[in-house]
Amino acid sequence: MTNAVVGRLLLFILLISPLPLQAKLQVVTELSPPNQTIENHQVAGSSTDLVKAILKAAELEGQFSIYPWARAFKLAQHDKYTLIYSIAKTPAREDSFHWIGPVAVFHLGFVTNRYREDIKIQSLEDAKQYKIAVQRGDIAEGTLKTLGFNFVQTSDIEKSYELLVANRVDLVIDDPRYIKTMAIELNLPADHFTFLYDVEALSVKGYLATNNQLPADIVERLRIAFAKVSKTETYRKVLEL
Repeated sequence: MTNAVVGRLLLFILLISPLPLQAKLQVVTELSPPNQTIENHQVAGSSTDLVKAILKAAELEGQFSIYPWARAFKLAQHDKYTLIYSIAKTPAREDSFHWIGPVAVFHLGFVTNRYREDIKIQSLEDAKQYKIAVQRGDIAEGTLKTLGFNFVQTSDIEKSYELLVANRVDLVIDDPRYIKTMAIELNLPADHFTFLYDVEALSVKGYLATNNQLPADIVERLRIAFAKVSKTETYRKVLEL
């Protein structure tokens, strides 16, 4: 085989490859039932299903992994071929990622154990007297800090709930739609937790985003795929549109 033929063959392979030869898409997230869960040792959940549908429509493959949020966030910031979800879009994060589109929506607020009738919250100021667990690097961490709260940091939402169940904290931050799922995840009665107070500043959409160095052609394929998936009934149900 001549050098010219070899050269043309390599060029052909590069043209038909869906990703650069050295690329392998890594898709990272945190445990956050029911959006991101683990089933049969695989990453699952409603938002995960949407991300998988987007990748399929884009004719891309990804390796899904669940990490503590701070680690997932760091990987997505520093690894060129990494995607992350469900991440809130904030001014501080704007330039660090390419934003593909929302795959979750959150209306977050204070949650406690149902039997804790001593905890009364009618305002944000009321909540400041209680001990709160918040995941490190989570959108709630920055928001509560800005609002003047003190809190305990944990690696993921399951750890926060474990502290709550053990009465080592009084409150965690979550969406009222998800607390039943978390109770079941922790082998507790479905009504073990109760939602007390909505924090308006924590009503946010969770996006699928990519490292800002991901090649532009891959980003464009993901955005086109998102546009297709966002028109489906499955997408509308997850985001309650």
